Amino acid sequence: MKTNRSQMAVMNIDKSEEIVGGWATPRIPQVGIYKLLVKKRRDGKMEWAHFIQRDNGLKEMVSRGELENQQQLDDLLEITHRNLKKFFGVELQAAEYEVRTLDGKKASDIKH
Repeated sequence: MKTNRSQMAVMNIDKSEEIVGGWATPRIPQVGIYKLLVKKRRDGKMEWAHFIQRDNGLKEMVSRGELENQQQLDDLLEITHRNLKKFFGVELQAAEYEVRTLDGKKASDIKH
C-alpha cells in the first residue's frame, strides 16, 4: 500500500504559495520538540501549523490557524515564545524545515 504524503504532511505548500518561516525549540525532556510553520497563501493571508514532534518522529497535538497580516504573526510568535519559556524554560528559534514533494523527494534535491 502506497503512502499518501499529502495526508501525512503537517502543511501542504501549493504552487504560488511561499514558506514564511519555521521555528522550533530544543528538545524538551519527556515532550519532544515544539515546531511552528507558517506559509503565505495566494490570497496574501498566512496559515500556521504547530505541533510536538516526539523522539520517535511522531507528530502530535497538531493545531492550525490563519493570520491576516504580519502583526498577527508577530503576536503569535511572541505569545508562543513567552509560553514556551514560562512552561518549559526553552526558547523558540528560527529553524530549518523539511520540504518534500508528494513522491517523497526532498525539495532541496530537485534540480530546477
